[in-house]
Amino acid sequence: MKVINEDIKNKTFKKVYLLYGDEPYLKKQYRDRIRESITGSDTMNFSYYEGEKLNVREIIEMADTLPFFSEKRLIIVENSGFFKRSNEELAAFVSALPDYLVLVFVEDAIDERNKLFKAVKKEGYVSLMKQQTESVLIQWIGKCFKEKGMMIESAAVKLLLDKTGASMVLIKAEIDKVISYCCTRKEVRVADIEAICSTVTVSKIFDMITAIAIKRQQDALKLYYDLLAQKEPPMNILGLMVRQFNGILQAKEALAMGINHYDIAKNMGVAPFIAQKYSSQAANFSIKQLKLALKDLADVEEAVKTGKLDAKMAVELMIIKYSAKKVDMDNVG
Repeated sequence: MKVINEDIKNKTFKKVYLLYGDEPYLKKQYRDRIRESITGSDTMNFSYYEGEKLNVREIIEMADTLPFFSEKRLIIVENSGFFKRSNEELAAFVSALPDYLVLVFVEDAIDERNKLFKAVKKEGYVSLMKQQTESVLIQWIGKCFKEKGMMIESAAVKLLLDKTGASMVLIKAEIDKVISYCCTRKEVRVADIEAICSTVTVSKIFDMITAIAIKRQQDALKLYYDLLAQKEPPMNILGLMVRQFNGILQAKEALAMGINHYDIAKNMGVAPFIAQKYSSQAANFSIKQLKLALKDLADVEEAVKTGKLDAKMAVELMIIKYSAKKVDMDNVG
């Protein structure tokens, strides 16, 4: 990202960029900054293509069109899937781009063996925009408030992250709410975060699993009922439970092999502080318990889909079963 910042600052752009990864906020920010710097409000020399059914020939023909009263033509191609499948024609075109063109690809996932990826890497710049570390997010949150002439307590920052997770999109939305809420004050406190910020579903699911693990059945059920009251579909909750238990199992197995938290996060494709949460939670379970829980969740999901169980009741039964104090977790199934 440092390279892109320098290019924008100096207005010396490469012919092609690839912005990819699992942090949509950063991809959008840099995509829009590149556009603003090159074309601004000029629509004559800007083209935008999105989706996995794009016509490659149409994009190439537009790229071959000289800019109109401008030095540059900008083309942005988003969520195309071009970097996950063979595309010989586009790869060859990228290898010989005209000097007036800046071509920007914005994607979620890529295959580094892909010829188009290799061409972009050779001719331009590839930037992986992934979930940021906790320390980076803390600095960014502080900067967002500082730009509005406000300060935020460190404990309030931690609580904000606990409520939102690592998604910068969610964090920014909550920051904007807090700024509006505290508009007459210069300092944001923990009480302000509690009063105005929403706890995202994933965070509540994690808290629910924590309650299950330490046998606080009433707390686990209350969190479940809170999610239902927020109109969260039971099957979505079940799916998130599966994802959380999968994450905990991956962390548990990695820790058993002596892998550190940073590498666990890298292997799982999550922010380090999220991996740290999985690792902390892993202490409450054995590998056998986690595998049995995942099997049970899969069986319950199948029972719901085949009409044998009501979705709301199915999730409730799982919570009750695994949070019961007298259950031998090593023998559940």
